[in-house]
Amino acid sequence: MAVVVRRGPELLAKRGLALLDEAGELFVTLLEGLRRTWDLKTWWGEFIEQAWFIIRVTSIPLLLIAIPLGATISLQVGDVARQIGAQSSTGALVVAGMVRQIAPLASALLISGAGGSAITSDMGARRIRDELSALEVMGINPTHRLVTPRLWAAAVVSVLLCSLVILSGTAGGFYFNVIQQGVTPGAYFDGAASLLQLSDLGITLFKAFVFGLVAAAVACHMGMTCDYGPAGVGRAVTRATVATSLLVFFLNYVLETLYLVLVPPKI
Repeated sequence: MAVVVRRGPELLAKRGLALLDEAGELFVTLLEGLRRTWDLKTWWGEFIEQAWFIIRVTSIPLLLIAIPLGATISLQVGDVARQIGAQSSTGALVVAGMVRQIAPLASALLISGAGGSAITSDMGARRIRDELSALEVMGINPTHRLVTPRLWAAAVVSVLLCSLVILSGTAGGFYFNVIQQGVTPGAYFDGAASLLQLSDLGITLFKAFVFGLVAAAVACHMGMTCDYGPAGVGRAVTRATVATSLLVFFLNYVLETLYLVLVPPKI
């Protein structure tokens, strides 16, 4: 019996084409979900339900992460700043780091890990019960009915969570920098305002919005195309979480690079 040995370049090319094909399908899912955004009456109720669900499963874990994160950054930065005689600059570094990088990434990863996993499981369960096919038989586009509200719910909640990360992280940094390390409150907040611009907050909220859209699109796509059976749904959840994390970090690099080119940082 002849044994076919697949060559390395051919295998890589096949996997690359499969990856591009899946990326194209994901992009189509995102665009198709946004295409019927204007038809609010068909998805408004589902949007409220999904937004409330995502808030419930992510708000408490977000606080448990953001406050210690801001405190840890404050302690580390404050220790280094004290050694070089620039302890009053700790607030600027903590708040700037929370606003520019940490807040949108933390909110996106939490939405992917908590809300996105639930969305993938829900869509996968609908697929293996043939509910998606039943919607198509009734003349209802499952993407418009199910994906659109989840896209907007994840995007809106991501913006809200990003603001919550900034506030809670700044509060955690304030406690350890001002109360524990003896920096005056005026120096803490004055330093924070010295490095930030209004456009910094704008790009941060925009990134959070985009990351929320991406997380929901990946979760819905993976759930709607998963293999049949509980094992297929489980693999889809894992793939959705990993894919969202990679896409979020890649998009964060692209958006931050474009922002720094278009809007030079404040000196």
